[in-house]
Amino acid sequence: METETLQLAQQLDFSMWALFARATLTVKLVMILLIAASFWSWSIIVQKIITFRSARREAANFDRSFWSGEPLDEFYEQIGPDPKGRAHRVFAAGMTEWHRSHREDGQMIAGAQARIDRSMDVTIAKEVESLQAGLPVLATVGSTAPFVGLFGTVWGIMHAFIGIAESQNTNLAVVAPGIAEALLATGLGLLAAIPAVVFYNKLSTDADRIVGNYEAFADEFSTILSRQLDS
Repeated sequence: METETLQLAQQLDFSMWALFARATLTVKLVMILLIAASFWSWSIIVQKIITFRSARREAANFDRSFWSGEPLDEFYEQIGPDPKGRAHRVFAAGMTEWHRSHREDGQMIAGAQARIDRSMDVTIAKEVESLQAGLPVLATVGSTAPFVGLFGTVWGIMHAFIGIAESQNTNLAVVAPGIAEALLATGLGLLAAIPAVVFYNKLSTDADRIVGNYEAFADEFSTILSRQLDS
């Protein structure tokens, strides 16, 4: 009897596609949702890696140009009021407000320093929003995917036990397929959640570092303009 049961179990197809095909409609929907969430997460991860790499490269190029000793007005004229680089936009926001704060007689309008700081802060806030776009999706997938997969597993096991009760047969060939199909949902949930959590933590740290560099530059630039205002 045991030999026959083992032979039946060996004849079953336990490949990923076969397990998916034998699963119930609810478990199939859970698996499709988890696979879609995984692809969505990886698309965000790849996009953010490329974006952050570009932002760091732009910031490095900007630092070399800004600290090269070139006059600020000439540098501002080169990049224009709406440059492409993120660090360039922070600088352009401060310089634009600097020029707007000059009266026709060459004197500065009162409160120029505060307005310059606010202009750069608003620009930095926009860059923060752009850099962090998509990261909440990774956090959501990382926190919910295991529970979605667990739901699929519970539903699949419940359906497997119902099938066992109806067939009045507890042979391995009857029990194993249902349990394997159910556990596949948990595996897909972990497969979606683990990369999402890991890269969410990494990308959040990278975004904070990039934004920290923008804020540090804004403080240094504000100090430079403050000296000019005092003189």
